[in-house]
Amino acid sequence: MDIAKYWKTIVDTLQDGLMVVDPSGNIIAANPAAERVTGYTAEELVGKSCRILNCTGCKIIGKGAGKQWCGLFNRGAIREKKCLITNKDRHSVHIIKSASVLRNEDGDIIGAVETLTDITEKIRQQQEISTLRKTFSLDEGFHGILGKSPVMLNLFEMIENVAQSDTPVMIQGESGCGKELVARAIHRASGRSDKPYVKVNCAALNENLLESELFGHVKGAYTGADRARVGRFESAHEGTIFLDEVGDIPPSVQVKLLRVLEERKIERVGDNRSVPVDVRVITATHKNLEELIEQGLFREDLYFRINVFPLFCPPLSRRREDIPLIAQSFIRRNAVSSGKKILGLTPEALEALTEYDWPGNVRELRNAIEYAFVLCQSGGIGVQHLPHKIAGGGVARQAACEMDPDCAKERDALIAVLRNAGGNQSEAARMLGVSRVTIWKRMKRLGIDMKKDVG
Repeated sequence: MDIAKYWKTIVDTLQDGLMVVDPSGNIIAANPAAERVTGYTAEELVGKSCRILNCTGCKIIGKGAGKQWCGLFNRGAIREKKCLITNKDRHSVHIIKSASVLRNEDGDIIGAVETLTDITEKIRQQQEISTLRKTFSLDEGFHGILGKSPVMLNLFEMIENVAQSDTPVMIQGESGCGKELVARAIHRASGRSDKPYVKVNCAALNENLLESELFGHVKGAYTGADRARVGRFESAHEGTIFLDEVGDIPPSVQVKLLRVLEERKIERVGDNRSVPVDVRVITATHKNLEELIEQGLFREDLYFRINVFPLFCPPLSRRREDIPLIAQSFIRRNAVSSGKKILGLTPEALEALTEYDWPGNVRELRNAIEYAFVLCQSGGIGVQHLPHKIAGGGVARQAACEMDPDCAKERDALIAVLRNAGGNQSEAARMLGVSRVTIWKRMKRLGIDMKKDVG
């Protein structure tokens, strides 16, 4: 019996998705398992470019057929590579992909065959276990990031997902919100965790120094270059490079960075030889890059190359429930380094911290605790030990006011007027000959609570 006649039946019974593409990346066949994995029917896939799946494991060149189309036709095969694809419903699907180039009798490339193994359920189970571990050991943090608020638990899940691939990540968020911690967490959760992690602050260097810092230089490349220097990309080979404040990279360096990301090769300043690099790129910025693109200050093609998987690092004001946990962590660290027996925060101080808006985010909270350690000698940190701008709301304002005789006198007088007015702020304003808004502002400044103080 010639079993080759039944090849289609065999292919259709496979549990793994199987697709055949031509040298230009157009899909020419797909089995039922591929339909289940991708969500598309075979009719919807056939004739379409394989780019429809947006696979993170593909290196598309797109300059022609065969070796000019993608990295697979150059390498000849891919073995068990973890990737993310986008299904018909625009959801991400975790897969393991293997692929081989197909050749005719003359050795010419006629296409490729790919197998797609759906591991989404396995990844989900791993994430559930990881979430449970985090739930029962929140004080240890997630790769150094503290938080138990829903927005942070969602961020942790996103980090776990993207860490499984080499997809470029852009971390966006306000200054001081912990973007570098997120970058480190991605590296630590990835398969590159035992390889180098290299950070570059792009805002701290001028154009010439930044180019040399990123790509290195040869001896004599410019005045003062008395010896060759290896750049940060080479130092991060097989690991991760984190480009902080990427929005500050000047246009001339943007061009060279784009070339490195596309070709995975660098050229040292003053040299014309290419050095291959295998680096996972993570970027961060607090700037609006889309506005910079409109102003002609940032390349659109570079933006799309680095912003494949955006991550948003939430400001502290959007996760106030995390403030006690983070503050206590800073207190423990400062207690160890200072030798002071400071155990925690008074209720008034904690309320002041949770009411404050934190424009400087976690960095400002860390500085506030360090400030308090200078003033507090032992016991608990009180509102009087906090920076003045933080000790300015609710109970915190009241406690601060009571320590100032003039403020306390003004506060008592206003409370008396409000009581005489039966708690009616408009009537109190009429009695004092001021507007109701003025009464409200004074109450806020003096920390007066209508229920507690006026009754």
